[in-house]
Amino acid sequence: MSQQETHGFQTEVKQLLHLMIHSLYSNKEIFLRELVSNAADAADKLRYEALTNNDLYEGDGELRVRISADKDKGTVTIEDNGIGMTRDGVIEHLGTIAKSGTADFFKNLSGDESKDSQLIGQFGVGFYSAFIVADRVTVRTRAAGHNADEAVLWESAGEGDFTVETISKQTRGTEITLHLRDDEKEFADDYRLRSIITKYSDHISVPVEMFEAGTPAVEATEDSEAVPATEGSWKPMNKATALWTRNKSEVSDEEYQEFYKHISHDFADPLLWSHNRVEGKQEYTSLLYIPAKAPWDLWNRDRKHGLKLFVQRVFVMDDAEQFMPSYLRFVQGLIDSNDLPLNVSREILQDNKVTTALRTAVTKRVLGMLEKLAKNDAEKYQSFWTEFGQVLKEGPAEDFANKERVAGLLRFASTHTGEAKANVSLADYIERMKEGQSKIYYIVADSHEAAANSPHLEVLRKKDIEVLLMSERIDEWLINHLTEFDGKKLHSVTRGDLELGELEDAGEKEAQEKLQTESEGLVKRVKDSLGDKVSEVKVTTRLTDTPACVVAGEGEMSTQMIKLMQAAGQDVPEPKPTFELNPEHPLVARLNDEQDEQLFAQWSELLLQQALLSEKGSLADPSAFIKLMNQMLLASVK
Repeated sequence: MSQQETHGFQTEVKQLLHLMIHSLYSNKEIFLRELVSNAADAADKLRYEALTNNDLYEGDGELRVRISADKDKGTVTIEDNGIGMTRDGVIEHLGTIAKSGTADFFKNLSGDESKDSQLIGQFGVGFYSAFIVADRVTVRTRAAGHNADEAVLWESAGEGDFTVETISKQTRGTEITLHLRDDEKEFADDYRLRSIITKYSDHISVPVEMFEAGTPAVEATEDSEAVPATEGSWKPMNKATALWTRNKSEVSDEEYQEFYKHISHDFADPLLWSHNRVEGKQEYTSLLYIPAKAPWDLWNRDRKHGLKLFVQRVFVMDDAEQFMPSYLRFVQGLIDSNDLPLNVSREILQDNKVTTALRTAVTKRVLGMLEKLAKNDAEKYQSFWTEFGQVLKEGPAEDFANKERVAGLLRFASTHTGEAKANVSLADYIERMKEGQSKIYYIVADSHEAAANSPHLEVLRKKDIEVLLMSERIDEWLINHLTEFDGKKLHSVTRGDLELGELEDAGEKEAQEKLQTESEGLVKRVKDSLGDKVSEVKVTTRLTDTPACVVAGEGEMSTQMIKLMQAAGQDVPEPKPTFELNPEHPLVARLNDEQDEQLFAQWSELLLQQALLSEKGSLADPSAFIKLMNQMLLASVK
């Protein structure tokens, strides 16, 4: 036997254990659900590994989880004969919460216990939930296929450290003993444990057993026959059939919800789910869930996502991302196929026609679920959009085949509602379009306020034309891939000509042409004054209350796309803007009357800098702009 070693927990683990030990969970009994769920996973993993190495069963292929309690000692033991762990595996898995992102997780903790417990619930802490009820946890484990003297004993009081030593264990698998706190001894009761297993673990496909004591023999009497003694035995407490193989009519909502919590380690109920068995060219069963809340690490690039993969009810892998596109990475669930080989590997999955067909089918299934939700329960769909809308916006760029369907699910803020809430669909917009309107108008800005108050909206507001207001970082990326919807082109109000078409009457067009002719001299003077700071100077019809604006020319990158590329580390040269003047504004009229060429140049520069600030939200040289503005203010005071 090796010497006992003491290891310190990661700092983040210590913080989490502290939160748990101080009873953040109002529902403490979930510790058993988490530990049974982990034990069932260990059995599933052994079943899969044994497909290629039958020796791992060590002559015992009856996989199960066993739970026992000792009232006198105040302990609960959860034991499985699954895959087990090596010494390195124990140190890695029981000393660390997750492989990545733990620091980000703790940045999100607020210090408000009720909020933090909800966040921990989204994190899915599994094994660590033992410390909700126990002041000491002992783990004895041996990996399948290893010698009896290569087992490991892990022990911790859940404070600063844990100990590890090598021991001897005849049977493979893991045995976790919880030494209950004095005020949690209620869990050392067989009846209490049975009721928790029935409540939370009925759906697990591995038998979850408890010991049932035997009965003594009863001698015959005049009124009754003799009853022989019965031996005590382990009896399953759950149905032990894979939930997804049962008919939908036999599965209750509560069972679906508990199964979701088992596979996702989420503590909240799912928003909705879909259970389907498909027969025909491909035979498979899918059980797909949409969570109610986004996981805290949804944007972590290292975060694993995907469906659990089973082949003919045998677990093959977690996080099989090949079956779900990245923009639907929030979907939880499983797929059980009859058509994939049992010894399937990730390499085979990446190049397999069956995989492609299944991915196409489950993607359509999820989009159908969301379309149905949006149609039948707008409020519930809005809560989904608030959590996952930004991820769904990746869809049009990633999934060309379903671009139109994904676009139909998108929601935006709009000048029609006057709210920052993104609750307007493209279909809603088209329904409200003016007679003669052929385009969907939108603006992308740094914030909702910047979009809603942009000078580019002035003439559209005047004509009561709706504009979609976009202000999330991904919006510019989205709009580069979503150029039309339902036959209507999307048109940026900050780009080139507004192209109002039939929305302009003959009188307006005539007045604009007259204004343009009358302003030719002003336009030339401004262009000569600004030189190569602008690509072009024009008279604008899009402004009513603002003196000038800048727009991107056709084929040029927009301001938002430049910002996006620069944030990604790309060196993007900024194009020279088109400078548009509103001749009917008093400041521009004042500029037109200015005879002093130096003052004219300064006014032109000031208007350009104002327009750039309004469009970009910042300037390359803000101090030069302030200096110029102060200079002009002083001149006007004189």
